[in-house]
Amino acid sequence: MEKFTEQLKNFVNRIGTMKDSITTEEATKTAIVMPFFQTLGYDVFNPLEFCPEFTADVGIKKGEKVDYAILTDGNPMILIECKSITEKLQKHDSQLFRYFGTTASKFSILTNGLEYRFYTDLEETNKMDTTPFFSFNILDLRDSQINEIAKFRKESFDVDNITSTASELKYLNALKSYLSVQFETPDEEFIKFLVNQIYDGAKTKNIIEKFTPIINKGIKQMFNEKVNDKLNAALKSTGDANVSVNLPEPAEDIVELKEDDGILTTPEELEAYSVVKVLLKNIISPDRIFYRDNKSYFNIIIDNSIRKWIIRVYFERSKNFIVLNDAPNDKERTTLAFQQPIDLVDFRDQIIKTMEPYL
Repeated sequence: MEKFTEQLKNFVNRIGTMKDSITTEEATKTAIVMPFFQTLGYDVFNPLEFCPEFTADVGIKKGEKVDYAILTDGNPMILIECKSITEKLQKHDSQLFRYFGTTASKFSILTNGLEYRFYTDLEETNKMDTTPFFSFNILDLRDSQINEIAKFRKESFDVDNITSTASELKYLNALKSYLSVQFETPDEEFIKFLVNQIYDGAKTKNIIEKFTPIINKGIKQMFNEKVNDKLNAALKSTGDANVSVNLPEPAEDIVELKEDDGILTTPEELEAYSVVKVLLKNIISPDRIFYRDNKSYFNIIIDNSIRKWIIRVYFERSKNFIVLNDAPNDKERTTLAFQQPIDLVDFRDQIIKTMEPYL
């Protein structure tokens, strides 16, 4: 499993460096989709195992083809429909839906190379569900998602095993998605539910409005405390027992606004800065580590000189990643994806190596 995780992460890093040069569906298939399934252990050049343009006749339509089918003993187990990396996946793909109903396949995958959606027939046998039971963005992977992806490796693929957990996975992901939205902007129904748990008086409109900012702040404060605990535990495990970190309080959604240039410095950016500062504390004086924000990314620099930048931190809707200043140009520089700022702890060695020229 460790070997697979390492291979997958190397594959992710490779995509990050070349995705901007891919503009067509065929290029998406060749450069991303096929190598992804190759990472899963399939022989993508053997049509008896990984069949391109697999025929899936649909009713009176003959010769309908799905982009790829993974076969076992000549029978399709997984159907794969590809879109260009430049296309956004629709909520439901009717083409893949038609294919699913005409084959013995138990799973189908819709992908644009970056986003992967896995479908099965939980709601009605032999009829593809309209919503995926599992989905992920290849540039924004979590450890739990890697574990689920691993189930689709050739060496461990088991239809019954995956099917038995698909229902739980589907609703677990739906719950996490819902809670993620509530964390950012809790809706009225969620606010009412929480008010019912903590307030015994009448839940009038004014009371709900009064509690809304309190609940919003409380949720974020609790999250920050959990992150503080996790980061401090990580530091102690690496021998930094005398160091503690306290992330900025989430009282304001925007910590810093420079009206002259429109640059926003967010709590997440300051958290990333704090993490890096602590990681480097035994290597370089914290007084030499600064940050400089701009509209596109957040710089972490040495000696308050932009010429000595070591990390650029990007927080984007589809992914978070850092770029290390370890090469003379952007194409050669290391790009590393992460979920939360605390995950930068995992890149300690790479960050230290990038900083060493400025000692």
